[in-house]
Amino acid sequence: MDINLDEVEIRNNQDARRFETKVGDYFALIDYIPAGKNIVFTHTEVPKIFEGQGVASKMAKTALEYAKENNLQVIPLCPFVAGYIRKHPEYQSLVWNAKMYIKE
Repeated sequence: MDINLDEVEIRNNQDARRFETKVGDYFALIDYIPAGKNIVFTHTEVPKIFEGQGVASKMAKTALEYAKENNLQVIPLCPFVAGYIRKHPEYQSLVWNAKMYIKE
């Protein structure tokens, strides 16, 4: 299934504590735990049919922009989110204890 990322809408489902999108019958998500002035990203899940098409990256960017806009420190327990931050240094200042989570 080819995806047009411009048409993929990411929403923050605060009740479920996740950033999510639905394309056709498929869901992708990044789970998080709000913790005071921190946000802990715990898990990213993308159906195999979406892999390699930028869906997870778009969700990560949306989630990190949310953290930035809300002055939240990021704790990236999720390997995908940690990897995304490593590749996008503009988000590294958001990371709480960056040396622990954003290793080269």
